[in-house]
Amino acid sequence: MSEHDLSPVPKEARPFQGSPAGIVTRLIANTVDAIVVGVVLGAGYLGWASFLFLLDPRGFEFPSVSFLFSLTAGMTVSIVYLWLAWWLAGTSYGGHVMGLQVRGRRGRRLGPLRALARAAFCVFFPIGLFWCVVTPERRSVQDLVVWTAVVYDWRPDPRPRSRLAAAEAPEPPPPSPTEESR
Repeated sequence: MSEHDLSPVPKEARPFQGSPAGIVTRLIANTVDAIVVGVVLGAGYLGWASFLFLLDPRGFEFPSVSFLFSLTAGMTVSIVYLWLAWWLAGTSYGGHVMGLQVRGRRGRRLGPLRALARAAFCVFFPIGLFWCVVTPERRSVQDLVVWTAVVYDWRPDPRPRSRLAAAEAPEPPPPSPTEESR
């Protein structure tokens, strides 16, 4: 068996490795990410309510939260979640589920500032995602502004795997004569 036969990527998916992700895949990934943010917010609310209960069990009432506070907390948690996910892992949980990676120039992982800018842009201007339907490169407005791309990548290896990165990767140098004689 060759290494190609033992790949964790199904044979049907191999031609799509490194190609730009479409709108349906991105929407499903974003929905999963929204659920993750909702769970984090719900856990935070229940944690706060539990703390208040421990302080005064007899007079406890669930805390009321204003719409503005909920919106601000949701946007803040979303930005921090996406920023850390794209910076540290190259993908969010929703992206991982759908086999997506967010990459910068030449297929590299995003740095902290670019990941933060993309996260803020995605949260404050979510409708920009639909631009990927119009462009042949399947890039959203966020991708165009921050110079990123969302590509299919199912491999567990964290190294960049876009077609561009593979084409630009330098070949290893040939062994020196001293190494060959060993």
